[in-house]
Amino acid sequence: MSWTAGDVPDQRGRTIAITGANSGLGLETTRELARNGATVIMATRSTERGEEAARDVREDVPDADLRVEECDLANLESVRSVADRLADEPIDVLINNAGVMAIPRSETDDGFETQFGVNHLGHFALTGLLLETLTTDEGEPARVVTVSSGVHERGEIDFDDLQSADAYDKWAAYAQSKLANVLFAYELERRFLTAGMNAESMAVHPGYANTRLQFRGPERSGSRLRKTAMWVLNTVVAQSAAMGALPTLYAATAPEAEGGAYYGPGGLLNMRGAPERQASSNPSYDEETARRLWTVSEALTGVSYDLPEPKGDVSA
Repeated sequence: MSWTAGDVPDQRGRTIAITGANSGLGLETTRELARNGATVIMATRSTERGEEAARDVREDVPDADLRVEECDLANLESVRSVADRLADEPIDVLINNAGVMAIPRSETDDGFETQFGVNHLGHFALTGLLLETLTTDEGEPARVVTVSSGVHERGEIDFDDLQSADAYDKWAAYAQSKLANVLFAYELERRFLTAGMNAESMAVHPGYANTRLQFRGPERSGSRLRKTAMWVLNTVVAQSAAMGALPTLYAATAPEAEGGAYYGPGGLLNMRGAPERQASSNPSYDEETARRLWTVSEALTGVSYDLPEPKGDVSA
């Protein structure tokens, strides 16, 4: 596959909401969606940075149809608030993109370990609260695209210590949260299928893209050496953020993209290149783990989905 941003189909008449739209992959995804006519709801933790990003997009796409909404995934009250504001607005695609990576241990406003809380639980809650706006009875299916990472292959869901309170390793916590993303995407697809809903769920990963995400961990820990190492890797190894956004754009817009799939770059070590369908890690297909994580996530967030539990041989 040699799919590029130039292959994004006409998005006029479609409304797409994306978290973390103010920088990196989210900003580049927003730019291309707007370029192709979509109405883009930019859900960002800081409305000030969101508006700055919107101005950046409009420099390239003067007629971009953008709206900035405050959404702090580290605060479930904020997540509920944005969902309430969007309750009467049909959304064709939700892109769960925002995230934090390999940061020193901290907790969200609700007491969750930050990487698990933001990367997984915040998006789990947001998707559930927007469910009625996402599903349609006819026409093209609504889509939920959840951005994971190749690091999910190192992940393990530790149900005895989901919040990494007993022992914390920043990379292990990140890998757990990214595995949770894939498990969630597949379980959501299974529940859509069981319910017979006109909606699809899929997971993507960007490969190694040059964004600010890699610098947040070193900056929070005050490590100048790690910050320099990340700068070298981003300069020498990484592909651009625009290239890293392609799997997300493909999953969100390509007519041939399929629910229950996992898309990522098909080039060197799956770190760069055009998007293709790939296999995620073996643990990501464990349906028992996915259902248990779903149940725990509903309990932790207080958000329950009006979807049946998968039965029989339904699979993603």
